[in-house]
Amino acid sequence: MTPSHREQWFHYHVWVFAVHTAMSLIDAAPRPTRPLDVPTWAQAFGLTRIDNPDTDTIALLGPAPDAFDRDYAMSTDLAKPVIVAHLLIDGVEPSPLLIDGTHRLYRAWREGVPQLPAYLLTVAESRQVQQDRWLGPGRTWRIGPR
Repeated sequence: MTPSHREQWFHYHVWVFAVHTAMSLIDAAPRPTRPLDVPTWAQAFGLTRIDNPDTDTIALLGPAPDAFDRDYAMSTDLAKPVIVAHLLIDGVEPSPLLIDGTHRLYRAWREGVPQLPAYLLTVAESRQVQQDRWLGPGRTWRIGPR
């Protein structure tokens, strides 16, 4: 971890992603940002429903309504790129997963910003920052046919 990146983690199901390590990889191998479509990603992360008082709806991906800091989200810097990892699932194209920037995504969606800048990690880089909560560092679940 470089001194400029404080330790930060993104948790998704059985995986944990070291965001600070992803930032260091991006620093070491600079790349252009790509546009991230805010409405599509906000819907996928359940952010378009997070303010809905209907407790019968839940998002399978994204934050829980009672654990999401909306005030913080509205103070975030939309110019700072979000980070998208790519998970390799056997037999399928790599699947993108937003590992840094959920609060920025929420703010952009609320303010009608159509796109955010995004850094894309390769599958190899994503594996470097991915850990398994139960198997330990450097070990991951195999998904798909054997």
